[in-house]
Amino acid sequence: MSEDVTTLRVRVEGNVQGVGFRAFAVRQALALNLKGWVRNRTDGALEALVSGTVKDVERFVQACMRWPEGAKVKNIDLFSETDPGSQGFIELPTA
Repeated sequence: MSEDVTTLRVRVEGNVQGVGFRAFAVRQALALNLKGWVRNRTDGALEALVSGTVKDVERFVQACMRWPEGAKVKNIDLFSETDPGSQGFIELPTA
């Protein structure tokens, strides 16, 4: 039996740059076997594209709400996206 797969673009706003959030997101995504990417945005937000089982993507979003230490998340927006078609999870340059 296969599990449902979903892909979301996650935009995290607040004090989320300069606190190790990208590295945290990569560790979380790899631990959950997600694929996609994470990057800082020039407007101060953090953005990630995550693809995997619904349960694991939900776990990733929940982790972003609570951690990393030093971050102060004010808002998380979720947008449905198409599968990135890549393997693994990487950190991209700021956009």
